[in-house]
Amino acid sequence: MFEELVKKRLTALDIPVDVDVLRYDNLLQYYDEMITQFGARPAYSSLGRTITYDELDSYANAFAAYIQNHTQLNVGDRIALQLPNIIQSPVALLGSLRAGLVVVNTNPLYTAHELEHQFNDAGVKAMVVLANLADTTAQVLKNTAVETVIITELADLHASPKRQILNFVIKHIKKMVPDFCIDGAVSFTDVMKLGAYNVPVLAQPNRDDVAVLQYTGGTTGLAKGAMLTHGNILANALQCAPVFDSYGLEKHASECVIQPLPLYHIYAFTVGLVLLGKGAHTVLIPNPRDLPALVKEMGKWKFSGFCGLNTLFVALCNNADFKKLDFSGLKMTLSGGMALTRFAAEQWTGVTGKEIYEGYGLTETSPVVSVNTGNGARLGTIGVPVPLTQIDIRDDDGHSVAVGERGELCVKGPQVMKGYWKNQAATEESIVEGWFATGDVAVMDEQGYLSIVDRKKDMILVSGFNVYPNEVEDVACDHVNVLEAAAIGMKDDKSGEVVHLYVVKTPEGNTLTEEQLITFCKESLAAYKVPKKVFFKDELPKTNVGKILRRKVRDEAAEA
Repeated sequence: MFEELVKKRLTALDIPVDVDVLRYDNLLQYYDEMITQFGARPAYSSLGRTITYDELDSYANAFAAYIQNHTQLNVGDRIALQLPNIIQSPVALLGSLRAGLVVVNTNPLYTAHELEHQFNDAGVKAMVVLANLADTTAQVLKNTAVETVIITELADLHASPKRQILNFVIKHIKKMVPDFCIDGAVSFTDVMKLGAYNVPVLAQPNRDDVAVLQYTGGTTGLAKGAMLTHGNILANALQCAPVFDSYGLEKHASECVIQPLPLYHIYAFTVGLVLLGKGAHTVLIPNPRDLPALVKEMGKWKFSGFCGLNTLFVALCNNADFKKLDFSGLKMTLSGGMALTRFAAEQWTGVTGKEIYEGYGLTETSPVVSVNTGNGARLGTIGVPVPLTQIDIRDDDGHSVAVGERGELCVKGPQVMKGYWKNQAATEESIVEGWFATGDVAVMDEQGYLSIVDRKKDMILVSGFNVYPNEVEDVACDHVNVLEAAAIGMKDDKSGEVVHLYVVKTPEGNTLTEEQLITFCKESLAAYKVPKKVFFKDELPKTNVGKILRRKVRDEAAEA
């Protein structure tokens, strides 16, 4: 039912319904082709240092050679990369894959407890960590199987003497590197020096081999490792390539894309691979929360692409210096990770003159399921499924619903993960006959466009009626004095649950009252959906990539 509708829409949008996802046997072949094709072009920039595709190749070979000649690591062993957006991140990623290791992307802001769980669950034997974060790592190593620790400083791939000067300032002047002690740790600079003396024996994984253990955010429970194979990740990059073409990104133009989202997150990870396939230059932003620094960096480049999410778009559009930037070359603004509100999209268009292309995906789908194209974007939707992606929308009994009806979104395609690491029960629960149950409530319209209504588990039940938090939040955010909002369900003796709304005001909205906002919501929402209470907060809890954590809002509300 949905398949023919999707094919018809893709054809109308001039997007192929089929792509050759078997073109490469593994990610290394993909990288090698791009390095050969774009060798002298800039590949990555960060903190004032730019490396070419050829330099990425050379550095990655040195890293792989070090692993093979100076450690006890074997093919298939897991290596954790705990790095922000610095050049060492793509170098260590490609070097690890060339050595045959499985990469465990690790959030740099993980607590000791979270690190210990991930390292032990994944069986991590090696890791690369930024010195600024190594004090936390040092606390847990004795409780893990980690044997090899590589420590990098922010400027390690800068040329001398800039490397020494920057690292000295960061450590001793700015005091950004806490004291730590990790016996036997080796520096990233020594890895590069020692590795340069050998030529690595490049691994030859197949499409079914695991390339990355990508841990879910853990916002709904204990984090699980999604086994993403070489074939999964390659397929998703190739599925997305024609969509990127629709934005006008050209191989011969050496497009420049600003990437403030962390490469350890699957959204930025896969987007980065698509950009490599375009020969693009990616400007990595180590700390997107530092808005002045982000805006200053953007001002240095004639950028044609930008990746972000709702909270970042809103923050930037409220920054005076951001409004002064030159957006004339901007072709592609991608939104993912959380729902894009109409307020944020309209703000972005008002400031930049460009529209945002919202997409949707999950860790378990490598991640892209659907996205808006450059020649047919529809605000309020997550676009159309990417080529070779099958969609089904099912009711609570597992039966397919009709077009236009709501149900749980289920996905089947080459990008769906192999399963959860060492968790067969969870795998069998979430994947049945190749169909992955997303846990998201969706609807497809008659034109083939998908919309996410909400997470099933976040749904609020008021007197037997379903209330979807996103709908309440979108209405609240339409108020001129509301910056962010989170709607949750709270127990109620009469109706089972009622809606409580947690709100961050705009700088100009200090006078906004609970009564005023409730009255505003009544204009657009049915009575049972209107918040019964509104709580104003200085900030809402978020993941490290800026996604609002409703679960944490609920937990804090319960403790209050």
